[in-house]
Amino acid sequence: MRRSRATSRVYRPPTAVGTDRYVQFVVVALMAFGVVAVYSAVSFLAETKAGGEPERLLLRHLVRVFLAAGAMVVVARIDYRRLARWSLLILVGALGLLLLVQVAGVAFGGATRWLRIGSLAFQPSDLAGVALLLHLSVLLTRKQAYIDSFERGFLPLLFWILVTAVLIGIENLSTAALLTGSMLLVCFVGRVRLLHLTGSGLLGLGLAALVLLTSPQRAARVEAFLGTKIFAHTEAEAVFDPLDEGYQARQARIAFAMGGLTGVGPGKSVQRDFLPAPYNDFIFAIVAEEYGMVGATLLLAALMILLFRGYLRIARHARDPLGFFLAFGATTMLTLQGFVHAAVTCGLLPVTGLPFPFVSYGGTSLLTSGILAGLLLSVSRQAQLPEKGRS
Repeated sequence: MRRSRATSRVYRPPTAVGTDRYVQFVVVALMAFGVVAVYSAVSFLAETKAGGEPERLLLRHLVRVFLAAGAMVVVARIDYRRLARWSLLILVGALGLLLLVQVAGVAFGGATRWLRIGSLAFQPSDLAGVALLLHLSVLLTRKQAYIDSFERGFLPLLFWILVTAVLIGIENLSTAALLTGSMLLVCFVGRVRLLHLTGSGLLGLGLAALVLLTSPQRAARVEAFLGTKIFAHTEAEAVFDPLDEGYQARQARIAFAMGGLTGVGPGKSVQRDFLPAPYNDFIFAIVAEEYGMVGATLLLAALMILLFRGYLRIARHARDPLGFFLAFGATTMLTLQGFVHAAVTCGLLPVTGLPFPFVSYGGTSLLTSGILAGLLLSVSRQAQLPEKGRS
């Protein structure tokens, strides 16, 4: 019996979406712009650590950019379901590296967050975040049938989130808080009960408060942001001294004011000589000074493109729940970090050490961003879209 044309149309198989070119273009554009921005912002660092030759640091940054781009291409070509088979082993290995930091970590800038292998230094916390996302996505996929259960559904998820966040938060509270928030959002779209998520959020706030109570330096940053004295173990002189805790935020706001609408011009930043780590933690402020609100808005627009493509295109049309959770989580981690970085430089949040994805100077951060983008593109390559909705 012959099938009618109408029947064949109804049962036409879905069309593969393919690698998302918008995401590819945005990532490459951010990396390219980051090279220019870092070259401008790195002059002070070059004078102190590179013999006055910023080209040496630029070359180092270019190498890291190519490594990150290579990681993105490699991960994008691997079926994410193959990676998922090794998720537990990958996460346990990442947690082992975090434990090793507490024993043999290397200190930079007053914080012990790095491991050194020969001349190579890296931050395991960034890699642990990717490993946690991968394994959490696997667990959410497996536990959908009983996700409402606290013991069988949510408790195993909470265990891995808590262990990873605590090990990272010992030396890097801001990264731990951002990672926890991102993973709880993934759990939310994974149909975890709101009551369980609320309790976890309160637990996280309690742990953060405990860290602040035991760390005068972190507590002083919060007080400097709020403009009032809260904790008994901090010194008022350091909190309210314009050359101490509030110095970075103040210099970043000056950069925004000097930039105005169109900026002072590429390579003409003045605040790069006053801001600590202008090439990393405050790269957005340097962009705002040199390119004005126009340049800063374009950076945020790039994040918005990633957000919409990741959520509404790739995650929405993922082949399976695992792909959906991975795409949603990778998009959240990349864009949320960028928005938090921008909010810190604008004075909307306390000072943290979070870089801007794909733009800031930093090897591990760039590599991690490349891996997350690769996961997003891997899901995109496997995603399927009905013929009617193809674009």
